[in-house]
Amino acid sequence: MTQADSRETAAGTAAAPAPRSPAGTGDAAGSRGAYRPGYELIAEQILELIARSQLRPGDRMPTENEIAAQLGTSRTVVREAIKILSALGRIKAQKGRGLYVADDDGMLGMRWGGFFLPTDLDHIYMLFEFRRVQESEASRLAATRATPTELRAIEAAADLCREGHSTAQPELFRSGDDDFHHSIAAASHNPFLLAAVREARRLLMQSATIGLHGTLGGHAAEAVEEHAAIYQAIRNGEPEQAAHFATVHLDKTLEDYQREIQRRLFGG
Repeated sequence: MTQADSRETAAGTAAAPAPRSPAGTGDAAGSRGAYRPGYELIAEQILELIARSQLRPGDRMPTENEIAAQLGTSRTVVREAIKILSALGRIKAQKGRGLYVADDDGMLGMRWGGFFLPTDLDHIYMLFEFRRVQESEASRLAATRATPTELRAIEAAADLCREGHSTAQPELFRSGDDDFHHSIAAASHNPFLLAAVREARRLLMQSATIGLHGTLGGHAAEAVEEHAAIYQAIRNGEPEQAAHFATVHLDKTLEDYQREIQRRLFGG
């Protein structure tokens, strides 16, 4: 779905992540894959360093210079990577005190007993499994609980996605996509489902920003029609159909993720 929200393969097996070039060179997949800035690669490696070191929220991290030395890159590249991770809520930079693993209040980010890695396909696959459960149920409940105002919000979000696709405006598509899923979760009238949907999408956005930046969204035309099917089922008060179309939409979104990984690995 959104350009941040893409699809893996029907086989459901996670492909290996794209090979890295030496830190800081900026070419993630060598001659076989797409160009990626060095700071994106280093952002990935910093997250892996945190996980490998078993650092927890609130723990102090190595300095920029130490990270640069460990990863074999420049402090400038490390600083840019930290800006990304700070914006995503994974690292907190405290002036005069250093870098810390962010005390993430999200229920999925760090509280689940692990450390979500936006470039780990196993983590992404598990996140989609979680989304399938939450969003199919949210759609099922919305079909029986949505108010006229909530139905209009869902329809407006679907229309915004369609406009973003037809006018080739990725940010507009992404905004509509977020609104669409959030509006359905809100229409379930279950605040726990709404919180779960928001958190899962936040983590998926990290994958799009760090791991697959600027490459997703090739299925936008299909996503627009899938949104329409979900909305129609909710509007018509068909809970099982709404849940079914939501599941189909997420499975197809997952397929695009794996296709993109295969493209990066094999250049096809």
